[in-house]
Formats: sequence, structure tokens, C-alpha cells
Amino acid sequence: MKKLIYGLFSFFTLISVQGQSLKSIKNNLQSSIDGKKEKLTKISDAIWDAAETSLEEFTSSKILKDYARENDFEVIENVADIPTAFMAKYGSGKPVIGILGEFDANAGISQKRKPIKEARVPGAAGHGCGHNLFGTASLAAAVAIKEQIKKGTLKGTVIFYGTPAEETIFAKVWMVRAGVFDQLDVCMDWHPGDNIISGTETSKALVDFRVMFYGDTSHASADPWNGKSAVDAMELYTSGLNYYREHILPTSRIHYQIEKAGDVVNVVPDYAKIWTRIRENSVEKVDVMYERALNIAKGAALMTGTKYETKLISGIYEILVNRTGAEAMQKNLESLGEIMYTKDEINYANKILKETGKPQIGLNGKVTPLQETLPAQGGSTDVGDVSQVVPTIRMSATVASDGGPWHSWAVVACTGMSIGHKGMIYAAKALSMTMADLYKDPKLVEAVKNDYRKNKSSKPYKPRILPGPPSLE
Repeated sequence: MKKLIYGLFSFFTLISVQGQSLKSIKNNLQSSIDGKKEKLTKISDAIWDAAETSLEEFTSSKILKDYARENDFEVIENVADIPTAFMAKYGSGKPVIGILGEFDANAGISQKRKPIKEARVPGAAGHGCGHNLFGTASLAAAVAIKEQIKKGTLKGTVIFYGTPAEETIFAKVWMVRAGVFDQLDVCMDWHPGDNIISGTETSKALVDFRVMFYGDTSHASADPWNGKSAVDAMELYTSGLNYYREHILPTSRIHYQIEKAGDVVNVVPDYAKIWTRIRENSVEKVDVMYERALNIAKGAALMTGTKYETKLISGIYEILVNRTGAEAMQKNLESLGEIMYTKDEINYANKILKETGKPQIGLNGKVTPLQETLPAQGGSTDVGDVSQVVPTIRMSATVASDGGPWHSWAVVACTGMSIGHKGMIYAAKALSMTMADLYKDPKLVEAVKNDYRKNKSSKPYKPRILPGPPSLE
């Protein structure tokens, strides 16, 4: 009799769990994340303190891997032969939903937790793009989902992707080439920002490459006629790029960083090196500009009698917007509502804005209405390549002052304190709630996939990287 009663109890418990409402599941997800605020804050702050740049994120990736293991995830390391890239997997069966997490910092913008510019470690890196919050929030969402899978209220597989080096060489491209996203039905992504918005905007495609010029040395005063200046060639190359700016589309961008330009003033330099980045709103438009830039380098070498060499660093695609996924995300953002800030937090943000010469408008914690899909207005991301091979749903959450300069000390000052922490918790909730929608509704998963198929280019995706693992050299 006891066995019968126990069996009936277990049966009805199972039915109750499996039939739990989506609203109840979402409430549980939020409660789970709220209950871990202290732990998540410690994780994000530890990554903020480490402030490791691209491919050097050993401490940061270990912190996230350890937390994934604490929560029963299977961790796969050295993904795509990148020591700091990893995957953390839980569950089985369909749907398989992935979530991206970045954790690299920006070089040279170290900053204390204070609203005036003051380096914590002079010359060191800082999280001026909020990636200490990015990886932490995404893993928090994955853990909350894992708990529901373990309870039986959700069915399927969740995979957290630890993705390094987004700020420089875009390691996700190597991960895409390795096929680690091919198993996914849908991928989730977010990025720290200065507003709360569902991802309806694309990004700029780009190509990164180096040009090296080789000349002949001589005494710069006694016999300069015997020298061939590599720096002359490089300066002609940059002049060519700058004259080219007049004849490119308003959506185009050209950047360069001089990495080597001789050693001493009295020697004609025989070597120069420059890193060039070209951006446009599509890979096809980038290709046109890239070919022109390579011809400018060739012309500069011809004019100076030097030799030259070009080397591809990396390249990324534009984001393929998934409006079906964006609409699902928008509903959850509106359900969560705005982020509320204290007077101290608003004053902190305004002090930063004053220091940077911006209007003192504080913080924007309101949910932005769903936007039209427009050409890219901002930067680039290797999430673009992920979105080319799997449907990707995106969002942004407020972690810094409204309208302040990005990739700067002004953001670092916020990402290590309560303003950043609030955006992190908010993002974790929104991501997990939208993932719950996907786990519970096979029709939504299929609609997101159909949106992806409809917008995907008929041209095959080809990652723009060299063979072998990524390298900054």
C-alpha cells in the first residue's frame, strides 16, 4: 500500500512539475538569479579586477569555468585550440540553446571605482566594454535554466560558450570554423550598454590586416640617398588611405595603428609596420575597400622603391538580425520593466558625464520600444559570424552613464560597481526568460529558425581567418 501511495505521489508530482506554467517558471528563474546576486557580483568583480586582454584571460576564464563546474555543467576546455575558450554544457535532447559570454578587457584604460579619471594600475587594462558583466550574466542565465532542466520543468540542453578576444582578433570566428555552434537550435547573446533594448540593429563587417614595409638603412644625414625609407612608404600608405576617405560611403570606416616606425632619428628606417581596420555594413562592401587598400600599399612601395607584405589578422561578418527572436525578447524586457537607480548612483553617473564633457542626463533604465531594423550605426562584433551559422537573439542592458564615451575609463568606473551589477542581473533575467520561451514552445523555435533561413545570404559563409589558432602577432 505504501509503495502504491508513494508511486501515485511521484506520478502526480511529475505531472505537476511538467505542467508548471511558463509564468511560474519565469518567476523561478528570476528568484534563482536574485538569490545569487552576491555570488554573481563577486564573480564579475573578480573578472573586473583581473582585467585581462585578448587571449590572456586565464584567470577570468577559470573563474567562469569553476562556477560552471560548481553547478554540474560539463566543461570542455581549449575549444578551437584557444586556451581561454571553453564550453559548459548541461542537459540532453532538443532544443539545444546556446548563450555567449565574453570576458576580455580593453588595453590601457585602467580605472578605479570612482567617477573621476584615476587609473587603478597605470597603463593597465580595464573593462570599458563591460565584459566582466557579460560572461557572468550569461552564465547566470545558463545556471538558472539548468536548475529548471534538473527539476523537469524544462527539457533540452543548454550550452554556455566562453568566448575570448572579442576586442581584438575576434576568437568566435575560430570557434565558428571549428563547428562548435553547429549543434545549436538558437543562440542567445547580450551586450552591456547605456540603454535597455532588444537586438534589432545589425553591426559592421570588417577586415583587420597588417602592412609591413621593407627598405634599406643608411645614415640619415651623411648618405640618405643610399637609403630606402620604410617609414616613407608607410606615410604614403596612410596618406593614400586618408585621401580615400573622401570617396567612401558615409557608412564606411577606416582605422589604423602605427606599430613600428624606425628606432632612431639619424638612421633611414628599413622597417615599418601598421595595423589597418576597414569596416562597412556588409562583407561585400568591405571586400571592395580591402582591395583598394591593398593597392594603396602596393603604390606606396612602388613610390619609395621599397618592398611590402600584407598579412590578414582577422575579419568578421555583420550581424544577421532575427526579428522573431527580438520580438520574443522584447516581451520579456517589458515584463521586467525598468531598472531603478538610487540618487547616489545617478549622481555618480552625472559626475562621470561632467568629467567627460557630456550632458548630465544620468542613467537610462527604461525599456526602449522595439526598433526597426536599420543599417549599422555603431561598431562590430564577432557575434556577427555566429549569427551567420545559427539563429541569434540579442539584447543590451544599461551598465553605464547615459551617453558617456564607450571603451573608456568612464565605463570601467561603472562596470565594477552597483550600476554595472544591476544591468548584469537584469540581463541574466531577460536572457533566461527568453530561453524559457524557447524551451517551452517548439513553434517559437521553428519561427526563429525560419526567420534566420529567410534572411541568410545565398552565398556560403566563409570565415575570414588564416589556418591555425588565433594570434596577436
